[in-house]
Amino acid sequence: MSHQHVPVVPTVKSAGSAPAFFSVWDIHAYYGESYIVQGVSFDVREGEVLALLGRNGAGKTSTLRALARIGSPLVTHGEIWLDHKPLHTMKSHEAAQNGLALVPEDRRIIPGMTVEENLILAQIAPPIGWSIERIYEHFPRLAERREQEATTLSGGEQQMLAVARALARDVKLLLLDEPYEGLAPVIVHEIERIVDSVKELGMTTIIVEQNAIAALRLADRAIILDMGEKVFDGLAQEVLDNAELRQQYLAI
Repeated sequence: MSHQHVPVVPTVKSAGSAPAFFSVWDIHAYYGESYIVQGVSFDVREGEVLALLGRNGAGKTSTLRALARIGSPLVTHGEIWLDHKPLHTMKSHEAAQNGLALVPEDRRIIPGMTVEENLILAQIAPPIGWSIERIYEHFPRLAERREQEATTLSGGEQQMLAVARALARDVKLLLLDEPYEGLAPVIVHEIERIVDSVKELGMTTIIVEQNAIAALRLADRAIILDMGEKVFDGLAQEVLDNAELRQQYLAI
């Protein structure tokens, strides 16, 4: 199939312009000599859910890691702004302190600790994010298992805990990396419900997910990457409605 141009809505940083709630301006990132993220730019409005999509190797997770300022890939150029604060000048822990939370694919549940201990450890002192009581209201399954050793939870329950830990901090932007990976369909629907409830609460979210249809059902907008470059930026419904676009860039 020929490489067909897909219109992209440009994100342009003009002189004196203020960044959107979350703005990515022309970021370039490398793994060693490999040029992984190639001049990606986009804006996210407050309360919006953005699906970041593409085939395997398109640069989705690398872009997410670059946004979170985590080790590799190394960002060599560009700017990342969250709520008017320059994340591109910060280390990963500083970005986290300024409201960015990444829920990684491996979830990183702390072994040897209960569900509640994992949540308490995530809170900033003094607590300024969600209280433990509020978390339990939205995650009743975690409330039922509060005294259970966290690594003995099911995969879906561990994903719930990973999201809940992020909310326990003063999070402004939630980054979800492959939240449905390895989960049974019935658990996927449960995680969808959780992300949808977070969306209803006004949480700004970027989701990277190989299950593109599931991500698009949740998202307001979608960005598609191909070989580290942005090839589509538009409404999620446009991707759902465009079979040719999905086949070309998502193989679905």
